[in-house]
Amino acid sequence: MTTTTAKPAIAGTPLRRSALAAAVLLLTAVPAHADWRVAPTLRVSEIWTDNVNLSEDALAYSDLITQVSPGLVISNRTRRLTVNATAELHSFAYLHDSDKRDRDGQLADGGNGGVASVQRSYRGNLRGELAEGLLFVDASAARGQQNISPFGPRATGNDQYSRNNRTDIDTWSISPYLVHRFGSTADGQLRFTRDSVGGGDNIGFRRTGGNTLLATLTSGTAFRTIGWGATYSKQDLNGGRYGDSSNEKLATNLRYILTQRISLLANAGYDRYEYEGLGGGDQGANWSLGFLWTPTARSTLQATAGRHFYGNTGSLMAMHRSRSTSWNLSYTDDITTSRQQFLLPSTIDTAGLLDGMFATAYPDPVVRAQVVQAYMQQNGLPPSLSDSINYLSNRFMRQKRLVASMVYRKGRSSAVLSGHLSDRNAISDQQSDSPLLGSQQGRYSDNVRQHGVEANYTYRLNTRANLTARYSLNESEARDRDYRSYQRVLQVGLSRRFGDMTGSLDLRRRSGDLGNRASTGTFTENAISATVFKTF
Repeated sequence: MTTTTAKPAIAGTPLRRSALAAAVLLLTAVPAHADWRVAPTLRVSEIWTDNVNLSEDALAYSDLITQVSPGLVISNRTRRLTVNATAELHSFAYLHDSDKRDRDGQLADGGNGGVASVQRSYRGNLRGELAEGLLFVDASAARGQQNISPFGPRATGNDQYSRNNRTDIDTWSISPYLVHRFGSTADGQLRFTRDSVGGGDNIGFRRTGGNTLLATLTSGTAFRTIGWGATYSKQDLNGGRYGDSSNEKLATNLRYILTQRISLLANAGYDRYEYEGLGGGDQGANWSLGFLWTPTARSTLQATAGRHFYGNTGSLMAMHRSRSTSWNLSYTDDITTSRQQFLLPSTIDTAGLLDGMFATAYPDPVVRAQVVQAYMQQNGLPPSLSDSINYLSNRFMRQKRLVASMVYRKGRSSAVLSGHLSDRNAISDQQSDSPLLGSQQGRYSDNVRQHGVEANYTYRLNTRANLTARYSLNESEARDRDYRSYQRVLQVGLSRRFGDMTGSLDLRRRSGDLGNRASTGTFTENAISATVFKTF
């Protein structure tokens, strides 16, 4: 296999216009009676903090920040089209202006840091059926803050004004695909995906565009005892001045239904990776054996163990639901990149957890989604948990990741708990990260272990008011360099609904270290914020 030599224009506007044009064509193809919901929103906050940019304690200064965030929520759910999109423009005004802050939130000397004047965030997903039962399309776009390094202050979602150890990352993808049923013998799908991940160009994180071809064939209803499947994928990535890369995968699987509740699993395949730097790539065969156990309609356990070209590997997925709880446990071991994690965020989706908990009470998925969103807004739950797992890197890496989560709801109390443990070992050359972290500091990302826990608790005082508490702890370790970094956040708050308006008052304390190998400085922040949110 050879790496593609074509250089698609990933940063220019023509391709962006093509993606938008495809979305417009889809919208014109749906029936005119589509049920669209467009709701403007407005969020206004007053925030006082004694450490605006999470600086070292000796250099910290306080400020009063006014945040005004107009936004828009767009949704549509019909038989042939589903759209969910949110966007906010965050504008910040400071009582004490800093001569080190410019309009982009970067320090005057060009280094990363400072505070922002304006910050944009959005997230949208579209799924449509262009030709009934034959041609479909998925599209997505997102922009938000991401951590630059696993060491140092981490983004929490409610401090968008800070630029310390973070930058804005934007992603988009459009994926048309064909499906076809070969009678009762097999079901096939052919999918093409064009995507882009950008942001952080000025600090050395390369903008990349990807072209991916995916073909799958799975057994049909004619196979009652034995199920089978085959998947082929080929992805070409254009990395501009940092070079191109590609990967190609062939995977096959068998499932033997032993009993109504137990199935035996077997997988075999071959992977090939090509990238810049020393070595130039890796390739090899893989296999695994396992089982799928479904003791009840509310419980599932799937586990595999096998061998890959990079060593012994395995996977685990477990789920259990009860009347008041939903439990999830997963373990994965595969080759990944930061850009792949941005496109498929390595976070614990809060809505996904709550969906399982409400599945029995609200069987209709559309109604259940509305209930989940209302519940998250009423209880002040974040859209995702463990959001600080990912960080910027231009390298391929092997990632082992264990995630556990639980949702509890009974009486006046509800809670969302999560924990994560991940090991990332770089397999491509460190040279591609030199512009991002420097030749010396880049070695700290060769072998990174991250672990953390997060707990969100809500107590319903009455039908309109809630008391909330949140605690999170995240630690990162450069295992080859004996270096550690941590961050703790404790937040308590009170929220109340006033008709279609919600008001909240929150207290936050955060502590950690700066993650600078040249300094052992620590930071502490105490903050209080008052927020009013209204949907029009």
